Amino acid sequence: MVTLPTADTRWRCSRCGNLTRFDVQRTTRVREYWHADLAGEPSVEESTVLAEEIESVQCRWCGATDSIELVPRVLDSDDAKDSAAT
Repeated sequence: MVTLPTADTRWRCSRCGNLTRFDVQRTTRVREYWHADLAGEPSVEESTVLAEEIESVQCRWCGATDSIELVPRVLDSDDAKDSAAT
């Protein structure tokens, strides 16, 4: 089962090394606040995710679905400087 990346992790395809392009199939249950203007045109003004399930993640480069893993997210140079200063 593949889980969502966090602030400290990211997806990586262990087959081809892709870090940036994935097709994600998920089921999401949400509660939304819809507001219709006077002409009747609705817009979603608020959305709350009640439940979410990742069904599959596929590498966009090589098509692998069984090679997606979570790896540590690398800090950029500005983040590294901020971390070192604290």
